[in-house]
Amino acid sequence: MTHPIGELEGRLPDDGSTAERKPVESVDIIQPMPTLPTGPTTIARKSPEKRSGSLYASTSGQLLVSVEEELEVDRQPGTKVGDYVPFYFCPRSVMLFVIHRANHPELTYRDGQGPIVHLEADLHAVVQWAKESGRRWAFSLSNAGAYYTEFRSRLDELDQLDWQVIAATDFRPAEVKERKQAEFLLHGRFPFELIERIGVRSADIQERAATALAGTRHRPPIEVHREWYF
Repeated sequence: MTHPIGELEGRLPDDGSTAERKPVESVDIIQPMPTLPTGPTTIARKSPEKRSGSLYASTSGQLLVSVEEELEVDRQPGTKVGDYVPFYFCPRSVMLFVIHRANHPELTYRDGQGPIVHLEADLHAVVQWAKESGRRWAFSLSNAGAYYTEFRSRLDELDQLDWQVIAATDFRPAEVKERKQAEFLLHGRFPFELIERIGVRSADIQERAATALAGTRHRPPIEVHREWYF
């Protein structure tokens, strides 16, 4: 999350860790965003048919879904990776590259990166909300869907992430690819009101996203960021 996205001021955590703004990114498809009378209220891992009023944030979960349903988040006993809404610590993620190439045999989404949007939130703001709401959260040091990954659940453990690798644009080495896929996880649903910015690849998708959010209570700025894409 030291990737330089924006200059908004961070919130001071109460555990002594850095107050530097740390954005997290969710990679989502624009098409499933529902146009609701009150607008989208939460982002959920499950499908919107099961969770009315939620955005479908499962693009990054279309691979290894069965594994994620089994993997326990040991820092939050009794919960599985599949119970959490996942966010990356950077845009232009490995998953987005997989989507862009569209040649992975287990990838069901095949429409490329064009319709993909980045939902950006501030980690410290999310953690503060989770603390006040009694919501569990954690983060992984590498791909959360891998059996060998390690989880953490304290802000003062953020320095255990490999920030240089997370910001890397060349992730061909296997060890780089794994550590770049570190994820922030919020249990259950992610409040849409915590999204501070939406990044898109083109003006067309920017317009479609604006239409999807028209009339909603919370409308974060929608910006074209081609550098977040391949």
